[in-house]
Amino acid sequence: MAEMFFTKEHEWVKVKEGIGAIGISDHAAHELGDITFVELPKIGKTVKQFEVLAAIESVKAASDIFSPLSGTVVKINQALEDAPEIVNESAEDAGWMVWIEITDESELKNLMTQEQYSDYLKTL
Repeated sequence: MAEMFFTKEHEWVKVKEGIGAIGISDHAAHELGDITFVELPKIGKTVKQFEVLAAIESVKAASDIFSPLSGTVVKINQALEDAPEIVNESAEDAGWMVWIEITDESELKNLMTQEQYSDYLKTL
């Protein structure tokens, strides 16, 4: 299984063989409430670490999704266009948003491990 890393803004990335699957954490999905819309980037978009990658809207708020790592979008989760609620049901699995081809894996040092993220949530 790919190792999972988190940002303080509640995005996650699972890294496997130079590809990062990106989404929002269960915590973020719960805080947002019922998700009504996910705006995904176009395939081929390049992003730098912590730049805006996508957007999400819920009954409570609209939020930007920031990229945990730098890279190029190689796949988007088309299912979210018709069923954004997948993010509420499975934020850290089926609710993934994009896959990026990672340009600099050393950026992982700027992210939290699952254990560090769990500790971080206790401070909120």
